[in-house]
Amino acid sequence: MGTLLIAVGTFIAYLVAYHTYGKWLAHKIFRLDPAAITPSVEVDDGHDYVPTDREVVFGHHFTSIAGTGPIVGPAIAVFWGWLPALLWVLVGSIFIGAVHDFGSLVVSMRSRGQTIGEVAGRMINPRARLLFLAVLFMALTVVIGIFGLVIAVIFAKYPVSVFPVWAEIPLALAVGYWVYKRKGKLLIPSLIALALMYLTIYIGAYHLPIDLTHWGLAPNGAAAVAGGASPYANAVVVWTLVLLVYCFIASVLPVWTLLQPRDFINSHELILALGLLFAGLLVSPLVGEGLTFVAPAVNTNPPADAPPIMPFLFITIACGAVSGFHCLVSSGTTAKQIKCETDARSIGYGAMLLEGGLAVVVILACTAGLGRGVYTYAAEAHRYVPDVDASGAAVIGEAAWAKYYGSGTWASMKLPQKIGGFIEGGANMMASIGIPVTMGIGIMAVLVASFAATTLDTATRLQRYVVTGLGSSLRIAPLTNRYVATAVAVIGGGAIAMVAGPTGPGSGGLVLWPIFGATNQLLAGLSFLVICFYLIRHDKPIWFLVGPMILMLILPAWVLTVQIFGEAGWLNSGKYLLAGLGGATFGLQIWMVVEGALMYRRAKGVAPAPLPPLGKGSVAAT
Repeated sequence: MGTLLIAVGTFIAYLVAYHTYGKWLAHKIFRLDPAAITPSVEVDDGHDYVPTDREVVFGHHFTSIAGTGPIVGPAIAVFWGWLPALLWVLVGSIFIGAVHDFGSLVVSMRSRGQTIGEVAGRMINPRARLLFLAVLFMALTVVIGIFGLVIAVIFAKYPVSVFPVWAEIPLALAVGYWVYKRKGKLLIPSLIALALMYLTIYIGAYHLPIDLTHWGLAPNGAAAVAGGASPYANAVVVWTLVLLVYCFIASVLPVWTLLQPRDFINSHELILALGLLFAGLLVSPLVGEGLTFVAPAVNTNPPADAPPIMPFLFITIACGAVSGFHCLVSSGTTAKQIKCETDARSIGYGAMLLEGGLAVVVILACTAGLGRGVYTYAAEAHRYVPDVDASGAAVIGEAAWAKYYGSGTWASMKLPQKIGGFIEGGANMMASIGIPVTMGIGIMAVLVASFAATTLDTATRLQRYVVTGLGSSLRIAPLTNRYVATAVAVIGGGAIAMVAGPTGPGSGGLVLWPIFGATNQLLAGLSFLVICFYLIRHDKPIWFLVGPMILMLILPAWVLTVQIFGEAGWLNSGKYLLAGLGGATFGLQIWMVVEGALMYRRAKGVAPAPLPPLGKGSVAAT
């Protein structure tokens, strides 16, 4: 019953926050105007700038900012205990994350849909623009490399998810064609597509699991070498390459063809999955013992190799509380699609609160749902069967928790374990309402993979904007071409992915993953800096932003300092690539903060530079 009360209480808190703090920001600070002309209407190029109904933009925005972030982060952080993770998600999402996303969205909308890096050039100075774009390029390159790996790992570990995820693409294309070319209604076709998605999940779970290891490929590079094959002859490499080709195509298509309808379907998929999970929480005490925590509220005896909870908790949980990546989605794609300015409150502030709700469910699944049992895929039966101990008894309770979290070392928390804890814990929650575990695992795995795919091609599209911005600033004309810029984005992320990482080729994204957490949160701090300058130049109060901005500048800098110079840091352990990139990121942050401090007095009350004229070669045209 305690888990149910926590879930209900947090969602009530989010509703109250939306109708109080969110309303105050919308009406008193940003003063959203329903009569204002938005960038999607002003530019409307039918490709990136497309006036779109609020519910569709909400679906795109939410699925893009969520991805696997609110899943992987909380699934790791519960290692310190479920209570600290829960408190940071609740407080962070309301007072920091939602404000960050909302502010980034509004500032971009009032700058003709410019990315937050472009806005920095107008609000602070041109050098700040170049510095911000450089940080964005590094961060997005890692995102593309790692999210391709995440999906590939899900496909390799949960073959039941492969068919449904790929089947969603033609469904989304059909919905996009129906709505934008045939001028049909959106809701009913998207619900039909959702129903067909669940049919494909059933087919994938029981009749068509696609497991590349049955075709002679090893699950990963290390296994390939052990079996005498080339390290590149593994499922993760194949899936990563296929996904990179997909995201190149998806990110150059007009947003209405695939991005919008697929994300709208995904948003319904999440809402339905959350409903099923909540129903499981509600029903579980009626059909047996309710879900109880099998993890400690606070882990007072963490493993010796675990980083300290302070400040690493605030970096480990990013999406779900606050994430710098969100400012890229807000200003990169979402601001170009909103057709009424007042929609920004539900999309910018509301979507972040829903993501916080997802993170809460992840915490409950990993710390309570997981206690109902863990599973192994029986390929010959096309079923997931319970793990058993030496005596033949099912592994449940604290023993089930120990499968993912009880090895005694932080380093043992590999990517499949981080994702698997949520997928299998969530399936256990659904089992309370009669959904078979195999079907439940299929639903959860497809949910995670679909969200990661959304983030992957959105990140590629965002990287295209960043590359074209860098090309414009550095006067490198080819980089301003849509296809060239997208190719640079895909090749950069693919090169990182193909580097030999912990499990050989295909896992290279994990090599740079340790630096992404701090870089991502530094990006949030820099985004707050840009929002502050927008408010300063328009003579609006900034007191409510100062605390979150300082927190999101200091905490990531603290983490980077420990990671680079600590006793077990990158310098002392010979990880010079990470140390160099971390030091460069730290230096760019300090430089940009100094630029802001020098500009503060001159900016107060002074309107920003005017936007460039529309037309070929303008920022909007890129």
